[in-house]
Amino acid sequence: MTWIITKYLLTAGIVVFVSEVAKRSDKLGGFIAALPLITLLTLTWLFIENQSEEKIANHAYYTFWYVIPTLPMFLLFPYLLPKLGFWLTIGASVAVTVICFGLFALLMKNFGIQLL
Repeated sequence: MTWIITKYLLTAGIVVFVSEVAKRSDKLGGFIAALPLITLLTLTWLFIENQSEEKIANHAYYTFWYVIPTLPMFLLFPYLLPKLGFWLTIGASVAVTVICFGLFALLMKNFGIQLL
């Protein structure tokens, strides 16, 4: 139980840290948020918890492919925010990401990469 609490606290701490940095500096906050900190932490947790190398490698592999369809959201969000407000922009961003992911998964299927 202590291990799970430690994992939650460290992982949540990263999110809080990034949001606090972003309050002070848009550029530095964005840079830190763009780093694959959560992915690296997840890979570390998997390793410490004695998961197979195949499982750890698969996590990194699929993370790469899942990041690509999220990228349009980062351009759409700042464009829509002044027009729609925060919550509608969040909703539109999620919808666009889901659509992009579905289309990307269909495209990648043609190259033998199964994402769904």
